[in-house]
Amino acid sequence: MDRAQKEKVVEELGQIFESSGVVVVAHYEGLTVAEMQDLRGRARAAGSSVRVAKNRLAKIALDGKPCASIADYLTGMTVLTYSEDPVAAAKVVEDFAKENKKFEILGGAMGETALDRAGVEAVSKMPSREELIASIVGCIGAPAANIAGAIGAPASNIASILSTIEEKAA
Repeated sequence: MDRAQKEKVVEELGQIFESSGVVVVAHYEGLTVAEMQDLRGRARAAGSSVRVAKNRLAKIALDGKPCASIADYLTGMTVLTYSEDPVAAAKVVEDFAKENKKFEILGGAMGETALDRAGVEAVSKMPSREELIASIVGCIGAPAANIAGAIGAPASNIASILSTIEEKAA
């Protein structure tokens, strides 16, 4: 890899570190190509990405970035999983690590907040952006449904009272 290629990789990694909601670092030593492809597929489906980069270049790219705290994790055969959604990448790596014992999560960063192994696990248990949006929409929609039910209830009550009176009269 010549100098221009290295500079391009550092620039790409710098953009990843700046724009990602979460970055998770893991060791992948011993994984087969098929297992790595499986990880990449799961990540893509969840809206996150997987990147293997030279640790030295990644450390250069981290300089001055919010998630610079992950530099200590960049030793050995490391893989970066990242996403804009602060939860997606953590969920993907946690699920993958449960099935693949060779995949070892080291830690990560959520913005400026450094995450250790337990921190990544805690983030993975949080609801995703879509789940939060759905619950907020449900909360907003619930009062409207209650109001519609309350408005419609007297009319249905009157109708049932009238039908009862009509049955008694007949």
